[in-house]
Amino acid sequence: MKQFAYTIQDPLGIHARPAGLLTKEAKKYASLCTITKNGVTVKAGQLMKLMSLGVKQGDTVTVTAEGEDEDTAIAGLKAFFEANL
Repeated sequence: MKQFAYTIQDPLGIHARPAGLLTKEAKKYASLCTITKNGVTVKAGQLMKLMSLGVKQGDTVTVTAEGEDEDTAIAGLKAFFEANL
């Protein structure tokens, strides 16, 4: 299992557009990718559950990848977060 913590920089947080892009990114990998905020964990590939976290600017989330391509998945997700959120 690989993970990293990230503090959201986007003024709107994880809103519809980046949530959709994040879902697509997570679905590229065979590993189970999850996002955790305040003890609530959801699969990164499930758009509505991701949106239900209500992630705002300044919130810190933990991103986890577990599976056969977890190294690739965590690197890809980290790059996505840094570029988009």
